Amino acid sequence: MNSLRVRLGVLGLALLTGFTAPTAASAAQAAPSPTVEEQRLGRAAPQEILRRSGFDTAAPRLARALERARSYGEARRAVGREGARLWQRAVDRAQGRGPAGGALSRDDDRPLYWARLGMTREVRTWEPEFGLTDGQRAALLDELERTSRGQDAIRFPRGEGMKRILLTGFDPFTLDRDIRISNPSGATALALDGTVIQTADGPARVETAVFPVRWQDFTGGTPQAFGTGGGTVERTLRPHLPKVDLFTTVSQGRVGRFDIERTNGAWRGGFGDNNNVGRTETVPVSDPASQPQWTTTTLPYAAITAAQTGRFPVYDNTSVTEIPAGGTESVVRPDGPTPGSTARAGGGGDYLSNEIAYRATLLRDRLGLHDTLPGGHVHTPVLQFAAGNTTEVTDPEFVRNRLDIIAQVRAILKVAAEAS
Repeated sequence: MNSLRVRLGVLGLALLTGFTAPTAASAAQAAPSPTVEEQRLGRAAPQEILRRSGFDTAAPRLARALERARSYGEARRAVGREGARLWQRAVDRAQGRGPAGGALSRDDDRPLYWARLGMTREVRTWEPEFGLTDGQRAALLDELERTSRGQDAIRFPRGEGMKRILLTGFDPFTLDRDIRISNPSGATALALDGTVIQTADGPARVETAVFPVRWQDFTGGTPQAFGTGGGTVERTLRPHLPKVDLFTTVSQGRVGRFDIERTNGAWRGGFGDNNNVGRTETVPVSDPASQPQWTTTTLPYAAITAAQTGRFPVYDNTSVTEIPAGGTESVVRPDGPTPGSTARAGGGGDYLSNEIAYRATLLRDRLGLHDTLPGGHVHTPVLQFAAGNTTEVTDPEFVRNRLDIIAQVRAILKVAAEAS
């Protein structure tokens, strides 16, 4: 996604702070105010989504657990427990297990998003009698983010005979444009987590996680986290990439089409994230001296684009935007970058979808897996409401579109696994 595409009305999605051991609280510090992202919770649509899914109970439940905590350690355990509970509840709901909690369709990713924000707001504004340092509060928030996004719950079966597929999705975004927005990549992550796809070569297990639409989390919240190789993407994916057979980052992209993004660029284009913060700079990574301007997909894009995977067309997108070697102006290259050029947008733009693709494939390469591990980025179609629906949080066409996108991502994974 790039900011130009968004300004032109083409909605694209890309789409945690690093963990540091907390120090003992020496004195109570004032709790910070809710973030821009958390402040949207009070609007009518988020409240309706939470109420119609039953997820309006998650934040109050955490608040009660925090009130019972008599130490930082007890609070940390409560936060981790409730975060993991929220993730599992969202996965179970999406996959038809347990009560629906309300009339909102089970495939909806938005209850997880808004419930998590309610929980982070509780942690951010909590003022216990025993006091919290800034570092302790940041560690609590980090624990909540990781557990409620499934980032620490990736579990592949041991032994042979089953392929392992890792998939990531994103939160909703551009919520100031339309507070009702859902993200089909996040919905796909919930629908597929822990499921098995039967392929011509045998079963393939899918494990998933969801990422925030915030620049800072991708950079890493502390110098210590950055020094270990970046932020939330690297920390989540690094333990698993050497053990999987296939990975793909997924985000919402262009209207009416899927894209397999051939090339990813090392550039942030400045578009505002979910906290309305922009970044215009080279993607910050560890060891910048060896940082490439471009990384490439190793997904079997030819097989994927040739297969009949669903009602949306699937394209092999080779376009990038670059500053040619020796030049000063940006140029669109429909067939990929030229030698020595500087990245200004990958096939997936210059927003967080491009960045997660760049970071994941750079990590693949730095782990020495470029020639052996298929991986890259898939952009889904924009999830659209029915024509004329400008106020309702859902409608039958909206649900149908999301279910069709989820099913087609699953079919793409099957083709990719069989072709790899």
